Parts: sequence; C-alpha cells; structure tokens
Amino acid sequence: MIHYLKQYPFSLLIICTICYLSLCTMPETELDDVPFIDKWVHICMYGGLSGVLWIEYVRAHRSIKFMKALLPTVIFPLALSGTMELLQAYCTTTRSGDWLDMAANSIGVILGMLVGYYIIRPFIRRKKR
Repeated sequence: MIHYLKQYPFSLLIICTICYLSLCTMPETELDDVPFIDKWVHICMYGGLSGVLWIEYVRAHRSIKFMKALLPTVIFPLALSGTMELLQAYCTTTRSGDWLDMAANSIGVILGMLVGYYIIRPFIRRKKR
C-alpha cells in the first residue's frame, strides 16, 4: 500500500475526491441551468483522473508497454466509474446512477488515455533523457 501512495499520490487524491463528490449531496448552483453541465463535469473528472494516472505511471516505469499500462490508466478508471454509478443508484437517496453519466465518464477516460499516451508520455520521456 505504501508503494502505491508513493507512486500515485495525486491519483489517489483524485480518486478520493471523485468518490466523495459522487456520493455527497450536491448543492444547487446557477450552473445547474447550463445544458449538459453534469456530463461535462463527468468528462473532466475522469479525463483528469486518467491523465494524472498516465503522468504518474510514466514517471514510475522505465519502459511503457501500452497493453500493460491500460489496466491502471483505463480499466481501473472505467471500473471506478461503474462502481460509483452503482453506489449512487443503490446506496444513496439523493443521487441516482445514470447510463449517460457512465458514457460521459468513459469519454473522459478515453480522452485522458489519448492525451496521456500521445502527449504526456512522449513529453515526460524527453524530459527524462
């Protein structure tokens, strides 16, 4: 466990924040009137998580094998997303699970993966040389 705390501190912080925000009762704001604001928030949360996971994964590993990197940077965020939607549906009274939220989360993860692999990975690799 200490190993993951040292390797992925920002990712773990983002995961805890996502868990909290997914299960707490959100106050009403003026932004509630913005069309699809909820979906954009989901894309940003999970895209950010995936991007930060890529940063920390690339910094922690000398060689990157794409298929091996998919587990922590793509599969895990997708599993977290599904778990949070199920918890919202079955374990809260003020939130509901939503397939469109899951789709927005997936879009965020895919965008985070694309940015992570094609922009972040090469950038960090150049800095390490």
